[in-house]
Amino acid sequence: MSFRQYPIYNKIQSCAYKQGNKSYGIDKHGELNCYIGTSKQRSYKFFKTETTHREHINGLHEYRFFLDGKLIKRAVYDYELDAVEIETITN
Repeated sequence: MSFRQYPIYNKIQSCAYKQGNKSYGIDKHGELNCYIGTSKQRSYKFFKTETTHREHINGLHEYRFFLDGKLIKRAVYDYELDAVEIETITN
């Protein structure tokens, strides 16, 4: 698997893909809205996730993960040091 030049890379594992799993890259912002139910008329929003990426002036890359609008995780990647600091947010 090639992660190419994307700051955010999602690997999807699902029984929906008979030829294997899927993946895709994101530059700045990605959203996923999950619905549950039995049909188009009987579908209900279950949750929403967002993943964001910003490159700061000092060269640091900041990533944030939100669940239903609430910040859940934050990471800062330093390209020069090739180091990442990941923080789980508990409120």
